[in-house]
Amino acid sequence: MKYTALHAMHEKAGAKMVEFAGYHMPIQYHSIREEHRRVRQTVGVFDVSHMGEIEITGPAALDMVQKITINDASALDIGQVQYSAMCYEDGGIVDDLLVYRFEDKYFLVVNAANKDKDFEWMLKNKIDGCEIKDVSDSYTQIAVQGKKAEATLQKLTDVKLDEIKYYWFTEGELAGYPMIISRTGYTGEPGFELYFANDFAEDVWNKVFEAGAEFDIEPIGLGARDSLRLEKKMCLYGNDIDQTTNPIEAGLSWITKLDKGDFIGREALLKVKEEGVQRRLVAFVVEGNAFPRHGYKIFAEGQEVGFITSGTVSPILEKGIGLGYVKKGFTKSGTPLEIEIRKKMVPATVIKPPFV
Repeated sequence: MKYTALHAMHEKAGAKMVEFAGYHMPIQYHSIREEHRRVRQTVGVFDVSHMGEIEITGPAALDMVQKITINDASALDIGQVQYSAMCYEDGGIVDDLLVYRFEDKYFLVVNAANKDKDFEWMLKNKIDGCEIKDVSDSYTQIAVQGKKAEATLQKLTDVKLDEIKYYWFTEGELAGYPMIISRTGYTGEPGFELYFANDFAEDVWNKVFEAGAEFDIEPIGLGARDSLRLEKKMCLYGNDIDQTTNPIEAGLSWITKLDKGDFIGREALLKVKEEGVQRRLVAFVVEGNAFPRHGYKIFAEGQEVGFITSGTVSPILEKGIGLGYVKKGFTKSGTPLEIEIRKKMVPATVIKPPFV
């Protein structure tokens, strides 16, 4: 079991800890629903130090990133972040990730559960003229998310946070320490992700909470992180996307730049584009207070048409919401569906996301 540099802070706060991606992580501190609402209403803080960080350097660094990712990294300016994914040759998804462009390197942030697999995949496909280094253990990463995130963090830095645009970052001092300050997040709320040395972790954590006290800032666990991302239809690897799904059917055509030149999986994705997909990932709302869960079957017109990949009861809408793959012909907004929940058919409707 691995521990983040903030592990003692979670235990001190009374968090319920679970094993996640090999780390001992907080799933919740009190109520997942209340933690969820705290982020939507004011501001909350997540320890996401379990995420993986991989650096690619050298004269061929851009060529390497272009080869392994489906978005066009050549479009990035220094200080810009890009949402992207890596695919296998057959178009299945290796992982989704963030690509940061620095002056002298590319900094890839990958999912915790996939870090080792992703790193091995990159090394397997490495080209001459670049170096690939797993630097995950060097960083503590926290996400400060919510409408009051900027007001909280601005107290701790001279960096003008309002000048950092969405999906851009800067390097500066915050809480007295050097760090990467990135306007990104996995909640759909305004906020920042901060990357800094492990030695500073507890002091930074404490200073952020002191700065946010007037906004009732709270630590937030992985449980609320999942429900927050789902309300905004942000994909979760292992649920909504994986090796058996491709970016086009997953609704990620907007990051799939088939005209950028060759990359791993391009030929397979071109074929998918030309032939059309047989299913798509859709968002749906269920009637009543039923709880849609991963793996439940989806029906329409008396036939099984798909399955749920992610589901919860939205703390904001107070009704069941979910994502799932359904056959073409049943993917348009307004299409009636039925979810099989405990041997009962519960009505549901496809909607245009996000939910909130």
